[in-house]
Amino acid sequence: MAPVPLEGHQTPVANNIPQEGNRGGSISLGMLIDFIIQRTYHELTVLAELLPRKTDMERKIEIYNFSARTRQLFVRLLALVKWANSASKVDKSAHIMAFLDKQSLLFVDTADMLARMARETLVHARLPNFHIPAAVEVLTTGTYSRLPACIRERIVPPDPITPSEKRSTLQRLNQVIQHRLVTGNLLPQMRNLKIEAGRVTFLVEQEFSVSLTVMGDGATVPWRLLELEILVSDRETGDGKALVHPLQTRYVHQVVQSRLAEATMPLSEVYHILHHFCQSLQLEVLYSQTLRLIRDRLDDHIHVDEYTAGKCLSISYWRELTSKDPRSELGYRLTVQVDQHDPARPLAVVHVPSLGSKESEIADRAIRSDLLSMECLLVHTIYVRTRSRLSELKQELQSMLKDVECTLAGSPAILSVPILQPCLRAELLLVTVDTHTGMLQCHVPQYEAPLVPELTAALNGDHSRLPTLISELRYWITQRRCEKTLQHLPATPHERLPLLHHPDHPMSKISRHRMFIQLHRHPNVILIVAFKEKDTTQCEIDCSFYLAVVKHSSIEDDPHDDSIETEIPKMYLKLLTLIEFDTFVITHGPFTSVDSEVEKGGGKRKGGGPGGRTDASGTNQARRPKHPAYFIPELAHVVALCDERIPFVTLAQEFTKRDIAHQGLQVEANATALVLKLVQLPAPLPSIASSVAWQALLKRLLSVSIRVQGKGMAKTWMAEFVFYSSPLSSSHPKEQGLRRPVYFQYEMGTADAVSRTVDSLLNDWAQIVHLYSIVHDLAEYFKIEKYNVRNMVSIKSYSYSKLVLAYGPTRRATVTLQWSTNDKAFKFVFGKSPTNNTTNAHSLMKEQLEAHLNRYRNLAQIVHILSETLQPLSSISKLPTIPQLGVHNSRPQVPVQTFTVIPQCVTLVRLAYQGMYCLELRLRGSGLVSLRDGAYSRFDRSNVVEEFTPTPGLKTFLSKYVDESAVFRRRSQSEDDNPPSPVTMDSEGGSGVGFLSHHRGGPQSPAQQRDGLRFHPPLTPPSGSNPHTPASPHTANISQTGQHQSFGSSPATSFNLASPPSLPPNTPNMLPHPSPGGLVANSPLNAMHVPSPVGLMPTSSPGPCSNVQVGHSPASSYMQTGHIDGSPFPSSQSMASPAASNWPGSPSVPRPSPARPGQSPGHAALHSPQASDHKSGSHMSRVLPQRSWAGAVPTLLTNEALELLCCPSPHPSGLIVPDLSPLERFLGCVYMRRQLQRFIQTEEGFTAINSTEPGVVHFKVETLQCRVGLNPQHLQSLHIKVQPLPDQKDQWTLEELQIIEKFFDTRAAAPPYKPNTLCGFGKMLNVPLNVLKDFVQITKLELVPGLVQQQQLKWSVQWCLRIPPSAERIVPTGMAGVLVCRNKILFFLQITRIGVPYQGETPSLVLPLVYDLANNLTQLAEKRDPGPASATAAASSQLKRFAEYGANPTECSLFPAVRDLLANLTLPSETPVMPQVVASPAAGQITPTQQIQSPAMQMHSPMAGGQGPPQGPYGIQGMPPVSMMGGPPQ
Repeated sequence: MAPVPLEGHQTPVANNIPQEGNRGGSISLGMLIDFIIQRTYHELTVLAELLPRKTDMERKIEIYNFSARTRQLFVRLLALVKWANSASKVDKSAHIMAFLDKQSLLFVDTADMLARMARETLVHARLPNFHIPAAVEVLTTGTYSRLPACIRERIVPPDPITPSEKRSTLQRLNQVIQHRLVTGNLLPQMRNLKIEAGRVTFLVEQEFSVSLTVMGDGATVPWRLLELEILVSDRETGDGKALVHPLQTRYVHQVVQSRLAEATMPLSEVYHILHHFCQSLQLEVLYSQTLRLIRDRLDDHIHVDEYTAGKCLSISYWRELTSKDPRSELGYRLTVQVDQHDPARPLAVVHVPSLGSKESEIADRAIRSDLLSMECLLVHTIYVRTRSRLSELKQELQSMLKDVECTLAGSPAILSVPILQPCLRAELLLVTVDTHTGMLQCHVPQYEAPLVPELTAALNGDHSRLPTLISELRYWITQRRCEKTLQHLPATPHERLPLLHHPDHPMSKISRHRMFIQLHRHPNVILIVAFKEKDTTQCEIDCSFYLAVVKHSSIEDDPHDDSIETEIPKMYLKLLTLIEFDTFVITHGPFTSVDSEVEKGGGKRKGGGPGGRTDASGTNQARRPKHPAYFIPELAHVVALCDERIPFVTLAQEFTKRDIAHQGLQVEANATALVLKLVQLPAPLPSIASSVAWQALLKRLLSVSIRVQGKGMAKTWMAEFVFYSSPLSSSHPKEQGLRRPVYFQYEMGTADAVSRTVDSLLNDWAQIVHLYSIVHDLAEYFKIEKYNVRNMVSIKSYSYSKLVLAYGPTRRATVTLQWSTNDKAFKFVFGKSPTNNTTNAHSLMKEQLEAHLNRYRNLAQIVHILSETLQPLSSISKLPTIPQLGVHNSRPQVPVQTFTVIPQCVTLVRLAYQGMYCLELRLRGSGLVSLRDGAYSRFDRSNVVEEFTPTPGLKTFLSKYVDESAVFRRRSQSEDDNPPSPVTMDSEGGSGVGFLSHHRGGPQSPAQQRDGLRFHPPLTPPSGSNPHTPASPHTANISQTGQHQSFGSSPATSFNLASPPSLPPNTPNMLPHPSPGGLVANSPLNAMHVPSPVGLMPTSSPGPCSNVQVGHSPASSYMQTGHIDGSPFPSSQSMASPAASNWPGSPSVPRPSPARPGQSPGHAALHSPQASDHKSGSHMSRVLPQRSWAGAVPTLLTNEALELLCCPSPHPSGLIVPDLSPLERFLGCVYMRRQLQRFIQTEEGFTAINSTEPGVVHFKVETLQCRVGLNPQHLQSLHIKVQPLPDQKDQWTLEELQIIEKFFDTRAAAPPYKPNTLCGFGKMLNVPLNVLKDFVQITKLELVPGLVQQQQLKWSVQWCLRIPPSAERIVPTGMAGVLVCRNKILFFLQITRIGVPYQGETPSLVLPLVYDLANNLTQLAEKRDPGPASATAAASSQLKRFAEYGANPTECSLFPAVRDLLANLTLPSETPVMPQVVASPAAGQITPTQQIQSPAMQMHSPMAGGQGPPQGPYGIQGMPPVSMMGGPPQ
């Protein structure tokens, strides 16, 4: 049973979408609201229109009804909207119902259709009877024969004939056609026929093609027209389309077919019809082409005079010529027309005026060709007309111009007229006819000639003017040839120049056809070229040459008086002289033939180059390339001749003015060049003219020749001096022959610059003379073997203008000597050999050596000086001169030069260290030098130079480098003949040799005991010394130029330094070096050849210190006792030293000392050297006193010892620092000690402890007393000894004191020597006790890296004694790293991440930490405007976290906060970890790896440090890495 819908009605199905039947369907809620609103609005509108017409009561009733109805409607809408919240459920139910209705419908329809089929359709269903016979026939035979016969009869076509039948039929048809044609009348124009395939085809060229046949063999059967093709075409204007439309062709076909059926002569009728049609079509094509030519290109140059369709077309051309030429009255016209006598012939062309038969044939080809073109017809016609006109002109010109062969050729035709001989193709006068207008035109291809318009007018008009105009054109082209000829020569051609001359001057007689040529190098000379046609052959031009000397002048200058000149700009050239050249002589002189025939030799001579000089070879003329036609060889030769000879003439005149004899201008052999030879040259100075060297030089001078070298504008003078051999034999390979040429080059300027050229030549001659004068003397020294000059130096090169010497061991240094003409003095250029890596050290005193040579002019002495001073100067050059930052305390950014080398003279050099200390180095020769404190005056040792400060302890430091045996060995020669005499003297306040030396004594030279008598040393050696030794230089004021930045302007004076006394026998030799007073007399370096009274002989005596070995410091005898912890100071001097024990050569503390009330404040030698008469006692002594001014006494050193002093070497205490020279380390320590003294004086909280121990700084702070001094063994490092005050001994442990000492030794006082490092260390000590102890704990983590790993810290720490560049800009970079301000302490730490491998650079931070004493708070110093989150911000938050949670108020929070930071700081880029509590080691619990040794125990070995990874740099400029400071890297 089929389901029944709930509402009793079946829901229809439409478009397969279930509908909801009586449930009303569905509508959008929005649309419903729109309908309601529209209905309400509509009702309101109706009420508004209807209510005014009703009564009041009716209006009220209507309004009430409207409101009630509308309210009810909107109440329903409201209910619907509220119901719509649950409409989705209803919608789902509706869809379910629709689906069920559809299923029910499908079931019902299926049952109905099945019932209908069973009851109605299947009742009447039946199968048909199959046609079995037809099927069997088709399947068995493949055909069906039972179709009706009418199909075959009406639809199926009959079978075609066979190919053989076709061939026989067509062959028979061909025979019939051939018979018809033979028996009939056939026009001759239709004889071009072809019979095949049963048809005959007639072809008339360029007109038509027609095919005919017959339909039978009867005589009366008419011809049948099969095909018709019109062959007339227009390839220019037809755009490729057919000229006859297919409809027109069909019409003609019909006409011809109808005439074939009616005419008695059908074939003739066909030809006449089609021939007339094609001729009319050809005329029409030509007419249309003509109209297009007129419209597109030719404008009114052609004109259609007459056009009759099918008859004729008449066109006129050259209309402009027709209007201007009286000879062409009829005009120029061509007519294309049908032949009037025989219309069957092709179109004919008629020309007016008429042409010859040959010309007409050429023109008519355009019609009879396959290309029907009016343009081709015009072109052919005009070409014929052009050749005709030019042929007439050719005959006329050849009769007018003699010996001129004109040529007519080309298309369009061109008449070529050569107007010069020879003539280039580009210089021909070309005449042609304008194809449009018919007018004659002329042109010269290479030039835009200004005469061409006149020539054109004459050709088209008056021909009588042609000879004159052609002649002018010939001159004009010749002028252009002049320009072409001179384009690569130093000359400029002009057609006109503003010349001033009298009216009757010969200049006015020169032809008006001329060129003025200005020579670039000679502005006062002008070459004038005049042109003239030859009488015999007008096409050849003769040139005449004139040389004019001019002067620049203005129009206002007086022509009669050259002295009167105005100030108006000189724009004119006043003609002074005019010289006419003989053309033949000037071009046919000796060796200067120019392209002229040689009659006897049968050959040619051709100009070679700008000078035109050639060889005379007899080469075949045919093989000789001629000059191009535009090149005028005579002109080029004359210009080159003038350009070459005028400078020589001017130069010879200048030599004559200066009374320098010469031989005049000559041509050298084989015409190679011009040469000017000088006979004699003057001496540079009158004093030289009488010298022996001058006469010797003149004997060697063979010749002086002046030539010109170069081409074009780059010409120079070349002066050649030829000498015979040389006084010095050199090793240069080019200086081995007897002929020694010397060449000098000078710029070739104008005539005004000739005097400068002669001056340069004389200066170079003076250079040769001056250099030879000293080389001549040097050669004499070379001959004397006892001077040994030949073994000191090698002559690398002597070229008379320059001398190159090689000297030194292995000849590794070179010097080039030349005479400077600008400075009028000798100049040195120091170099090196290719195998030498270092620069030549003599560059330091280049000016002093030059001044010495220029004063004494003794080159042998310079050789001695160079060989003797090379080694010590090479040592000095190893000292660093690079400026350093951080030297000044208050201005660390100001660079200060480390060492400044100040040469005084050739044997005296001053070395300034950081602008404060000065050493005076005197080069003694024989392998010895002497050093003294340059701060002391050489005149009075009690006076100090203002710019410098005395160097304390210098004498003791230098004494460690004295080699006694070497000094004695080198001095024995001069002292044997001069035995020393003992000298006694008063000694001022004693000063020991070492730390504890009690010996007092000091030198006093004999000169000082003679009441101030001072004697200058003699300039000649004494009689006892070698009389051949040249005198040494004495005082000379040399102004030094800025060749080296360290050179100063100082008087190069040498004064006799007083010699200290020698030690008599039986005197304890406490000074381990001799007095430097003894000078080597045999050396040319010695400025004082005075025998010294000093002689030190090592003798044994029962003195108190006779056990002291020579060459060892006396302080070594005291190093066996003292502190067992390795302090560098003896135990007796740990704090308070005896008054007699003085620091060697050092000042006391520069302020009032309570221990010595009788002495004025400050040390005399340090601040007021003039008041050095404070005598604390006197006694007789023969020992050099070790006072601070003992450095004023020179100390003799060997060159080897000086090399040790200046060469960088490892630190003697084993510190791993950059290698410095011992001298720099010593001066740096002295400088740092002085800065420490100043810091103690100025800083609050420091108290200086007065001590009589010189060279040691004693001071105390709140709980410690310190003693700072140099290492007594090598004086190259500073050390500190720290002890607690007596009342503070319980507060300090030995370990903490050792940490402070080690930190000072390895960090504060280590290189590089920056005073702010010491200031930072001092400020670190000047803090309260608890803070200082925490500081010590932090430095302990740095000095013992093993503690960082033991305590499992993430970061290693380094203390910044100076502000590093990477720190925040709180304090300027380079200042002291510890600042104390009221209750706050600012210090800087650099922490480096350890234990974690990183790709690239390991993280390292510089943290500015502030400790607040009042609040016991440690925090990071941050800027007021906080930046983005960074590692510094992480450190700041870590410190704040520790201050909030982990701080112990009972102890100082500084070290715990730092330790917590090192243990727990995590960068923002890292993953945070749990903070760990680090227990601080108990006091006194020191593991063996933490034991700190005293620095003195580690003097000569690397510091014992912890085992940790290499630490990063301090961040301070110049500081070495921490791993190098705290211990060797693992």
